[in-house]
Amino acid sequence: MGGVTSTIAARFAFFPPTPPSYTVVVADAATGRLAIPEISHAPGRRRRRDGAGAGGGDPSSAASAEEEDGTEVVRLRTRRGNEIVGVYVRHARASATMLYSHGNAADLGQMYGLFVELSKRLRVNLFGYDYSGYGRSTGKPTECNTYADIEAAYNCLKEKYGVADEDIILYGQSVGSGPTIDLASRLPNLRAVVLHSPILSGLRVLYPVKRTFWFDIYKNIDKIGLVNCPVLVIHGTSDDVVDCSHGKQLWEHCKVKYSPLWLSGGGHCNLELYPDYIRHLKKFVSSLNKKSPKPDPKEITAKDDNDTTSKATEAACSEKPKEAAKCSQISRKSLDSRVGKSKTVDVPEKPRMSSDDIDKFRRRRCLVW
Repeated sequence: MGGVTSTIAARFAFFPPTPPSYTVVVADAATGRLAIPEISHAPGRRRRRDGAGAGGGDPSSAASAEEEDGTEVVRLRTRRGNEIVGVYVRHARASATMLYSHGNAADLGQMYGLFVELSKRLRVNLFGYDYSGYGRSTGKPTECNTYADIEAAYNCLKEKYGVADEDIILYGQSVGSGPTIDLASRLPNLRAVVLHSPILSGLRVLYPVKRTFWFDIYKNIDKIGLVNCPVLVIHGTSDDVVDCSHGKQLWEHCKVKYSPLWLSGGGHCNLELYPDYIRHLKKFVSSLNKKSPKPDPKEITAKDDNDTTSKATEAACSEKPKEAAKCSQISRKSLDSRVGKSKTVDVPEKPRMSSDDIDKFRRRRCLVW
């Protein structure tokens, strides 16, 4: 049963957009510089998330647009032999560099607008990448491949851009919390970690199990205690894809806690639309700039954010492992879609469908996370 359940969990976890929302072209044959035409000169491009840029396919216009935004497109070879695509968004007065692992059902073309906006608002350099099998990255999306993917992105920041660990903020959204926590658990000198609608583990999204099984994927709950830097957790209290209890339990197991942001009424795909989202992120990044590389955990825990966290909001975010959530209609195509939860059980039951039927089932019901 374990192998079947693990296969189902993995196939629900990865749902790359098909076809990819962008292409990669050679902008300068002499230097080999790459460009993404779809992100060039699109009106309101910084706010778009659907990858439908209006720049056309002219490599030269794409290159000039990326130069304006300080963006560089790279291809990276991973230790597992895949080639992934990444974008590096520069900020002239950056105080840190953010390594962003996006959620499911999205790729770089859809995420680029948010990357530029975060770089601008937070005053950070930002490196985003596509997992193996996503966008124009080669290979298949698997748990092990995502670990190799984030390592390749991290090594690129270290070797190509000369970024020190003390200047790196890891950002993991939904399924992206898996590679983010895994890497953070092995790097003791990171500046910080941000977890956006994170998961306790892959199996716990499908079943409310109380312990970790060997066949589970992304065992975040077992790794979060190894992260030594400040951790900010952001989760919507009305998230019906990954319950808010996932974020709350991860925050409780952090070594160095920063005041979490429980967005009242927030779902799984719309947290960026809340004013408190960017406000809290800015406060967090600013606090890191003022503190030493190894801050006192008690000081971080006591950080003043009473305006965004209240007793009423935390009550709304109480654990609900015994409840089953119904899938609702996808509110936005650009980020993670939905996954249905099974009936409450203490241990995984035998799946009601074979692994061969998963692709048809999830596309018919839009059940992904």
